[in-house]
Amino acid sequence: MFLFLIRRLLLVIPALIGLTVLTFVLVRVVPSDPAATLAGENSSRKQIEEIRTKYGFDQPLHTQFFIYVGQVLTGDLGNSVFSNRPVSADVRRTLPATIELTFTALLFATMIGIPLGTMAAVRHNGLLDHAVRVVTVGGLAVASFWFAIMLQLFFSMELEWLPLRGRIGVNVGAPATVTGFFLIDSVIAGRWDQFVSALRHIALPALTLSLPALATIARFARAGVLDTLQRDFVHYETAIGYPRRRIIWVYVLRNSVIAAVTQIGLLFGALISSAVAVEAIFDWPGIGSYAVQAILAADYKAVLAVTLVIGVIYAAVNILVDLVHGLLDPRVAEQL
Repeated sequence: MFLFLIRRLLLVIPALIGLTVLTFVLVRVVPSDPAATLAGENSSRKQIEEIRTKYGFDQPLHTQFFIYVGQVLTGDLGNSVFSNRPVSADVRRTLPATIELTFTALLFATMIGIPLGTMAAVRHNGLLDHAVRVVTVGGLAVASFWFAIMLQLFFSMELEWLPLRGRIGVNVGAPATVTGFFLIDSVIAGRWDQFVSALRHIALPALTLSLPALATIARFARAGVLDTLQRDFVHYETAIGYPRRRIIWVYVLRNSVIAAVTQIGLLFGALISSAVAVEAIFDWPGIGSYAVQAILAADYKAVLAVTLVIGVIYAAVNILVDLVHGLLDPRVAEQL
């Protein structure tokens, strides 16, 4: 398993290099002058040229890239034009909110999607199976921004059960920062009022974000269970009298969720990108909102930093998924 982990880590390096090169080139070829943006609207031509020289914008593109890579390797992500603060500080401030939202949505989708897909497969072509197929197709087809607005109208404005926006109630305040995740930090501090408030605020955006992931996981789980139910060992265990519930939820499920688990790593990246719209609708102070502001302000340092950080996190999650995959099926670790 250790060699398997090393191989996966080595495969990540070229992907991150390619991501950095592609993002850097795309950001720099857009019709926008970063020196003029940094100088401001009322700056003179001389001031713009001074900034262009100071930040190396007058250098060839490949030279600028190597300068940027050197800065990143030393931990310097530059300063943000929009916030006038170090980009690394902005990322540390906004990233935990997005990670907490994404993992909550993914956890909800996994905890509901796998059992739902399993029960649909066990009752193949039954009423539950047909209902699950309709719901999963709808979950993939519904636009997240429309679903978010409908949830706000019903649960926040009509029933007044859940907050309309924000990350935590103003009356309770944010917990002391330990991990940056409000749900965890409030538990660490023993502030259950903060935990309840954070849970109520994250409920609607997490539900919105989890819908397409839940549909995908349920469909893969259903397909995997249907395939496993046709295996000889299932017929054998049924014939010798093993309890049906134990066969399904222990032996069949373990051999069926591998495809669904693999999808979780891919879904993480999709949820991060979908979080941009969800964060905007629910006024969630995450890195998606920060990225939108950076793009509108032509803050290329911030855009590059956000892309790189999300790429690293996405790679780490996929490595973790591969490890879980290897634990579920040791043959995978031997083949890769």
